[in-house]
Amino acid sequence: MRMCTHNGTLIAEVTTMVNTISVRELRPTLSKVIDNIHKKFDRYVITKRGKPEVVMMSIDDYEGLLETLEIESDSEWMADIREAQEDMKKGKGVSLEEARRRLGIV
Repeated sequence: MRMCTHNGTLIAEVTTMVNTISVRELRPTLSKVIDNIHKKFDRYVITKRGKPEVVMMSIDDYEGLLETLEIESDSEWMADIREAQEDMKKGKGVSLEEARRRLGIV
């Protein structure tokens, strides 16, 4: 699955935050798991009889995933993103300060 990242850093961070836990192990530790999800943005794959069945993640993570899927499913939006990335590689971008100036944001 592709994810929105800044220079690919999110993928590396997310990969280290996936935990696998069985339903049996989850029951007595549910409160701690929820705390880890909330505080550390951990993700859990819940297994049943050794097979992955469910994923637990924070609501912010979930909403971000839905937003990413929405963006990636829009071919025009993705074309605009690719074009913007190419423009940046060619040096056609502007600094944050310049963008703020042009937009009248101080």
